[in-house]
Amino acid sequence: MSAGEIGQGLRQNKTAFGSLGFILLVILCSSLAAVLSPYSAGGFDESHILEGPSMRHWMGTDGLGRDLLTRVLYGARVSLTVGVGTALLSLLIGTTYGLISGYSSPRLDGLLMRIVDIFYGLPELLVFILLSLVLGRNVSGLLISLGLVLWVRFARIARGEVLRSMESLYVEGAKAIGASHLRIILLHILPNIMAPVIVTLTFMIPAVILAESTLSFIGLGINDPYSEWGTSWGTLVQNGWRAMRTFPHVIFFPGLAIFLTILSFNFLGNAIRDLLDPKRK
Repeated sequence: MSAGEIGQGLRQNKTAFGSLGFILLVILCSSLAAVLSPYSAGGFDESHILEGPSMRHWMGTDGLGRDLLTRVLYGARVSLTVGVGTALLSLLIGTTYGLISGYSSPRLDGLLMRIVDIFYGLPELLVFILLSLVLGRNVSGLLISLGLVLWVRFARIARGEVLRSMESLYVEGAKAIGASHLRIILLHILPNIMAPVIVTLTFMIPAVILAESTLSFIGLGINDPYSEWGTSWGTLVQNGWRAMRTFPHVIFFPGLAIFLTILSFNFLGNAIRDLLDPKRK
């Protein structure tokens, strides 16, 4: 299915089209945060500490008097960058690994998949913590830490699709005319395994956003002293949960941003999966 056909299918699905619009709006607003908001994401304003939503501060202010809407907009840059970046890094590593494993000899394939099984057996949270300590609590460090753990999901999917493609007539025909291994992989196998990989990518992004938010909530994610971009949504939630009973807006709006973004990606992923695999409709 071409990109145009996927776009047409998404336009016909109102939920998916609305979800895509919301995601693009979040990306646009976060990119223009410095232009859209008259407030700074940092600093301290003791005259406006923990104010509720108002015309001056649409989402209220936090415990240091900072405009919460501004903090959410800047936080979107961090959360989306980690989510999309980690998913793409995992796709690159995992798909390449799966291609090599599925196309190689049965003995090498078995060895490579045992390595994947070892990664699956490791406690993800512990590995995240160790890698974040080594690579640093910043955007690039957390992105790489998550990517080095989550790539195994793409590896298994890619390897399974490669094994299925190896039995197809177009691969057999390419081998019969003497095509090189690299040509067979890049021109005949890779394009035909991308549909499930793309669907996995769409679902991986919200999973990473949730994972990053969880790490930030327990104090292991990105915070202002460690990132020139600002803090993430998860850290905003972590900063606000202690005051949630008296000042619920401090945790409500960052939590709502996480919820709506994850929900939108999941709706979009479901629609793309149905378009690429009509049997699931």
